[in-house]
Amino acid sequence: MKTVIAAPADLNRQIAGKIQALLMEKPDAVLGLTAGRSTRGVYALLGQMCAQKELSLAKASIFAVTEYVGAQPGHSCRDILLRELIGHTDLNPANFFVPDENAPEQYDAAIRSAGGLDLCLLGIGINGHIGYNEPATPFDSLTHLQKLTDATRRQYAGTDRQLTEQALTMGIKTLVSSRETLLLATGPEKADAVFKMIYGRTDSTVPAAFLQIPLEVTAYLDSAAAGKL
Repeated sequence: MKTVIAAPADLNRQIAGKIQALLMEKPDAVLGLTAGRSTRGVYALLGQMCAQKELSLAKASIFAVTEYVGAQPGHSCRDILLRELIGHTDLNPANFFVPDENAPEQYDAAIRSAGGLDLCLLGIGINGHIGYNEPATPFDSLTHLQKLTDATRRQYAGTDRQLTEQALTMGIKTLVSSRETLLLATGPEKADAVFKMIYGRTDSTVPAAFLQIPLEVTAYLDSAAAGKL
């Protein structure tokens, strides 16, 4: 796992640049994108690039990493990604996908049918979750329904994100199958999880530690999130 440590604004620019470079090389790339708070700045830059004709998602496909079950209007992962990114781009709406709680097992088949994930952009929870794969999620998990832990729900308390009790999430095996993974973490509250992700055992205690297994993984960290490295 490679690490990049920089100021948050620079991290956003570097990640947006990586996505831009991928789409220039492969316009029909398949992206797995999180609806987490940490990626707002990246999505704002991508939207600006599209407005300035520096980037096109016209032939690309986007698969949401997660979706809340029973979310209020405007608070689903679909709504968040539409509002923060997709509504500012030229993505074909038919090429935007979210997991279906009635058939989560079909999501991985849809990803395979699209050619597999070329790039996945993730955040990390304070308990080391990626997507919403909470601690104890097995490595071989595919897209599934996940009960959210109290720690995860507390993480969003007092924010504009309304977490439900359950969420659909790409499984760990789904995520580590991406050809490239970018993980963005900022703030001192992420420092412990980042340390365990990079140096912890690759078991289900810290799901993010499974990102040690793929070759093409880069963690983009600000100095606070990297504070325990």
